[in-house]
Amino acid sequence: MKILGIESSCDETGVAVFDTEQGLVAHALHSQIDLHAVYGGVVPEIASRDHLRRILPLIKQVLGEAEIERPDAIAYTAGPGLVGALMVGGGTAAGLGLAWDCPVIPVHHMEGHLLAPMLEDEPPAFPFLALLVSGGHTLLIHVRALGDYALLGTTLDDAVGEAFDKTAKLLDLGYPGGPALAALAEAGDDSAFRLPRPMLKRAGFDFSFSGLKTAVMLEVRKLEEAGTLAERKPDVAASFQRAAVDTLVGRTLQAAKALQLERIVIAGGVGANKLLRADMASRFSGRVFYPRLAFCTDNGAMIAVAGALRLADATSAGEIRARARWSLDTLARPDTTAMAATS
Repeated sequence: MKILGIESSCDETGVAVFDTEQGLVAHALHSQIDLHAVYGGVVPEIASRDHLRRILPLIKQVLGEAEIERPDAIAYTAGPGLVGALMVGGGTAAGLGLAWDCPVIPVHHMEGHLLAPMLEDEPPAFPFLALLVSGGHTLLIHVRALGDYALLGTTLDDAVGEAFDKTAKLLDLGYPGGPALAALAEAGDDSAFRLPRPMLKRAGFDFSFSGLKTAVMLEVRKLEEAGTLAERKPDVAASFQRAAVDTLVGRTLQAAKALQLERIVIAGGVGANKLLRADMASRFSGRVFYPRLAFCTDNGAMIAVAGALRLADATSAGEIRARARWSLDTLARPDTTAMAATS
């Protein structure tokens, strides 16, 4: 079966075709970074309008690359995300589903990220611990099976991606700030500033990054007053990144030990961070799985593979789902009989 995946939850239009026998056969992505950079963040109205412009040409492109006229099913991101942007993807999927008389599957955006490593040659087996880290999410999930998720921890304030972006803004690194901060950190001394590692000594597996962000802000103010900020920016970036990664890795290892899990999945945009990948691999005795860098950020491939595993969740013809908020642990297991038909 060939599944067309559509991702339009925020500021990237992603489209892909996943074949249940051959794997990923085509994918394309359009980023809106240049459109939103002038505003310093995503503008929902601009995002929705650009999705409208880009989505059909991208679908035509990937169908051509996959050498098919139409897919056997369509999966789309139904949430969480910007409702207007989600409606573009959902409306397109529903309309094409009616025209092509094929199933349409609403997919949870974070489940897409969680399943992105399934696109690789050596996908993780269940059960595993998932650290999902993106711009607006920091989640620790015990993944017992597809659709059987237990939320172990989340952030009590800023997500780690937001902390990266806000720290980058303090350093005037432009938009998007996270990747720019990580690049700058490579030239800095990560022990130059003593910054907190929040929550590591507290019970449970929740995260908090507001205190770390405040500590960085105070250091930046001191450097500004001393007139040395420009030359010390790499040290600030490196020290912040080290503290954030220590927090993520430390909390994840605590959870893996408590649950006696031998496999960890790291996914989401922050999952592309080089230091996070290196530290987790060196400190964890089991196996660590990641999606390839191209599939850490939002993309259609992860939605297509999630849709292939959730054919049983196809909605009635013409139905559109779009949810700004949607907790991952509210998902249920798909019908195993329907799943077997896709293999």
